[in-house]
Amino acid sequence: MHRKLVINVSNHETRVAFLEEGTIAELFIERKDDSDIAGNIYKGKVQRVLPGMQAAFIGIGLNQAAFIYVDDVIGDSYQDFQNVFPETAAETETEEKDAERNDTYEDDGMRSTDPIREIHIEEILTEGQDIMVQVAKSPIGTKGSRVTSYISLPGRFLVLMPASDHVGISRRIEDEEERLRLKNLITGLREDRLGYIVRTAAEGVREEKLLKEMEFLKSIWKNIQKKYRSQASPSLLHQELTVSLRAVRDLLTHEADQLIVDSRETYHSVLEFLDTFMPRLKDSVELYEGREPIFEAFNLEGDISRALKKKVWLKSGGYIVIEHTEALVAIDVNTGRYVGKHNLEETILKTNLEAVKEIAYQIRLRDIGGIIIIDFIDMEKKSNQEKVYNALKEAVKKDRNKTHILPMSDMGLIQMTRKRIRKPLNRFLCEPCFYCEGEGYLMSRQSICYNIYREALRETQDMAGGKLTIRMNPEIAELLHGEENHIILSLERILGKQVVIYPNADFHIEEFDIFETVNF
Repeated sequence: MHRKLVINVSNHETRVAFLEEGTIAELFIERKDDSDIAGNIYKGKVQRVLPGMQAAFIGIGLNQAAFIYVDDVIGDSYQDFQNVFPETAAETETEEKDAERNDTYEDDGMRSTDPIREIHIEEILTEGQDIMVQVAKSPIGTKGSRVTSYISLPGRFLVLMPASDHVGISRRIEDEEERLRLKNLITGLREDRLGYIVRTAAEGVREEKLLKEMEFLKSIWKNIQKKYRSQASPSLLHQELTVSLRAVRDLLTHEADQLIVDSRETYHSVLEFLDTFMPRLKDSVELYEGREPIFEAFNLEGDISRALKKKVWLKSGGYIVIEHTEALVAIDVNTGRYVGKHNLEETILKTNLEAVKEIAYQIRLRDIGGIIIIDFIDMEKKSNQEKVYNALKEAVKKDRNKTHILPMSDMGLIQMTRKRIRKPLNRFLCEPCFYCEGEGYLMSRQSICYNIYREALRETQDMAGGKLTIRMNPEIAELLHGEENHIILSLERILGKQVVIYPNADFHIEEFDIFETVNF
């Protein structure tokens, strides 16, 4: 499979598209507004401890306070970890918290089997206390960022875990001899009690390169420790790489074969980065100098626009509808215009199987995370339900984010979860409709007319004499002058006064104003 990274850079925004066989599979966007802060490390201050939720709010210098759960706070050895290098906590109390976003790993079996006493948040955090935290999830909507005190520093081949002394190997490295070589190599090279995760890209890498990266990551950690001791809270201690360099570090070679960028400045920064860490990959980088915008040249803008729509059509004529709620995402599958050729069960199965591929694609492209409920078209045969379930499991294998899928229920529903780190694409590129305020629906025009009728009757109880004037949106005024004119006639008969309608183009369609004017 031929895969490319296409990078579009402007003064205010950088977009990175990951292409598989010419089709956009993932999109990463970075703007100057610091909306994506995942991976940043801060010296924060505990603002409030919530024993009832076993969590705390941490001020990190942003508009919204971050929050941390008790399981994400280092326990008894916390102060030692924050202030001393390299003597870090010897045994962590929980597993590393999602240390590497793209690689799962196995540890070396060195964890303590002693029972661990349950720790309460109020025992380890107090209001006003300084704490070093790393952003695990960027702010989403009204929710602040989620942070952890289990710091992880990703490199090209390794992830440094200062709060652990274990060595883990990416599960994507399947060769047992290579796994053993890497584990023994990293264990032998360690001169301290820092933990490491060996990333997939380290497969076949020589000892000198791994040692060089270990020293590089340790120097970053030393600098972070130094800043923590010298800077006041809240303050930024370490900023994650730009989206362009993260794409180079995490996707080039292992995931992508080529990188094309339209900015000369970014092109040179990428080459400089590669010169330091992966000089052999410099030939994979190309500067785009075409007159047509780079995303237009690769036909990406249409796919991005399509990824913002609720309804997505399938080639057969069926379609899926993707609805975002506060707690989950619901996806509905419909046959639409597809009527099939033989029988109903076959038509439904074909639509569901086609929908599976589009759903997996849209989830990945839109970066949908959390709980996802998929309502497939009901199938009578259990074997067909199994086919759809297995097809979905197979389709999400390309996804680098961790997913978990439950079998189809008797109601034709499949529940799945996908690890969420950033805002989904629609939250990043869109905002709630200023007209319906995110409701998705407006009151019908007829209902608005009846609301005006009821409100006019209520308001005029305290009015004496004169005529009644009602200001409203021009569309509603036109309706009341036309087919709903009986409402005005009824008001005039009941109230015994003239009702005058004034259209106002500045009014929201649901907005109206009733007041009395005096006749002279």
